[in-house]
Amino acid sequence: MRKQLLAIISMAIAMMMPTTTIDAKKVHTLGDSTMANYDENATITRGWGMYFGNFLTNGWTSINYARGGRDSRGGYNELWQTAKKNVEAGDYVIITFGHNDEKNGGMDGLELYNYYLSIGDNAAAAAVDQRGTIPSTTYKECLGKIVDEALALGAHPIIASPVCRSYFSGGKIRRNGRHDLGDSFSILTANGPTTGNKVPEGDHTMDYAYHSQQLAMEKGVPFIDLTNATAELYESYGDAKCHEFLFDGEGSTHFNTTGALLVARECARLMKAQDILAENIFLPTDITVTPASADFGEAYKGQTLTKELTLNGFGLTPESGTVTISANNNIKLSLDKVNWQNNLEVQYQASTLVQTFHAQITLENDGTTTGTITVSQGDKIVEVPVSATAVSLEGGTEVKAYWRLENDDNYELTGPATVIGESWTGMYVQRYSAPNANTVWPEWTGFEASRKTQRNLLTGDAWPADEIDDNPDRYIQFGIKPSKGNTLKINNISLFVCGCGGNGMCSHIYYSTDNFETRTTIFEMKKMPANNMQYVEAAPVISLEGDQELLIRVYPWYNGAATGKTICLSDITISGIAMDATGIHDTGSNDIESTRYYSVDGRQLASLTSGITIVCQQMADGTCITKKIIR
Repeated sequence: MRKQLLAIISMAIAMMMPTTTIDAKKVHTLGDSTMANYDENATITRGWGMYFGNFLTNGWTSINYARGGRDSRGGYNELWQTAKKNVEAGDYVIITFGHNDEKNGGMDGLELYNYYLSIGDNAAAAAVDQRGTIPSTTYKECLGKIVDEALALGAHPIIASPVCRSYFSGGKIRRNGRHDLGDSFSILTANGPTTGNKVPEGDHTMDYAYHSQQLAMEKGVPFIDLTNATAELYESYGDAKCHEFLFDGEGSTHFNTTGALLVARECARLMKAQDILAENIFLPTDITVTPASADFGEAYKGQTLTKELTLNGFGLTPESGTVTISANNNIKLSLDKVNWQNNLEVQYQASTLVQTFHAQITLENDGTTTGTITVSQGDKIVEVPVSATAVSLEGGTEVKAYWRLENDDNYELTGPATVIGESWTGMYVQRYSAPNANTVWPEWTGFEASRKTQRNLLTGDAWPADEIDDNPDRYIQFGIKPSKGNTLKINNISLFVCGCGGNGMCSHIYYSTDNFETRTTIFEMKKMPANNMQYVEAAPVISLEGDQELLIRVYPWYNGAATGKTICLSDITISGIAMDATGIHDTGSNDIESTRYYSVDGRQLASLTSGITIVCQQMADGTCITKKIIR
């Protein structure tokens, strides 16, 4: 009886104890621009986190939170705060930072900023890039906080050292390319920063990759040495071929598709070698296509969509040969996004093939359009299903928010919506003027060179010397959201942008509907021709409900140290259709069903008021008539 009682008690305790079911199937990746997602239609730059999921099987997926310009502190304060909401017990978290931790010559950016404030030098403080950490202290502390919190969630953190920069010397990657600043670094002393400090090659004081490995050992978590792995990869190509085949042509840091894919594969290989997710990592040695299915998503009827795919082959037989790519149902193919056809041939050598190609489809019909891309190598055939869905905007009231930016930051609003006015973070308006007497506008605009624009400058006026990506704390923002009771469907974003004063201005432009927890790139350009206005246009499929906001941000940086260089903006437009949140229905008649009143800034009113009122008449046939009334 005693044994039975103990068994019952034990069973009862077991039933009361919380249980953990390890059914998670996610790998979360946190890092900087070398890992980040990029819009294939905006740039040739790619991050290796975009492709890591290609090597996962058995239902495992990869979610990439990496962002350009983030150091380990930003990784913890921003990226991890978003990611950890989705991390569950049993998930894996790959953490890799280092590139932007090297800001300020290896000093801590916040400490340097606070030092200048403490001595009353506000101008110097304003000019400090507050990114950057010290390898042995703040770098490890920030990474360590992510590791600790991931472990507390029941997840499996993995520390990966940062990928190398392709800085060659004598056929080898230099010390600073391996993220060891020991040949030249700065120290913040009680009397201010000292520069040009140096330690011997074997001294790891300023070696970020080394300290990431030490942290992994201290925490008892896996370590993936991507620094040495990428050094070996780059050196196997040599300086010239490494830059030609693996990098984006904009320096020695960011990858093209081939480079990003090979690094993702190398990370997966190293994990498998350490028995990390070994049964769920697949390293293909035959012909594969990424992605395995080409879903173009939703777009508007009549639009032409383009999607990038990558053809991969390792250990192919014979050692050299031809791969044929074909498509049906009016799907066009191209290797250069210029010449489009139904069939392509790709040559390979040394049993290896990594080739990017593009598919294009025009949405001529309502609903979903489908087709197939077929890849053939001898008797090996791979089929890639293609799909795209046409959507339409019917009924509703036209909405348009427009910032001319000629004399001020005022805007014009047509239709029921609420505008989020222009704002600046780490920037300010220098003045409104023509960028230059020789300003070049696209010919179709008919604009004259003397047309004024808004000229924006960063706080402190001096562009730092070592920026290769946007700074998360420096941007210009515009936005819009639906009026109460409406759904706002956005189908167009457009603007003009250029640099003034030199050819080194660079810019990313994104939009987001979740306050930039996620974002979509609509423009990237490095080293913009001075005074040459670039037209940016996107036709997104966005539906905003309730208090949801569409935010557009312009992130500028400059190629090299400079002062007085400005980024010029003009003619910002956000447009779409506002619909009653309950939907618009066709009743078969054309009587007025309801009338609503709005102020010019989109606030709904109870009735006509003095001044300008926007009147929206909802018709029974689903149309909406808008009138402007001045009283």
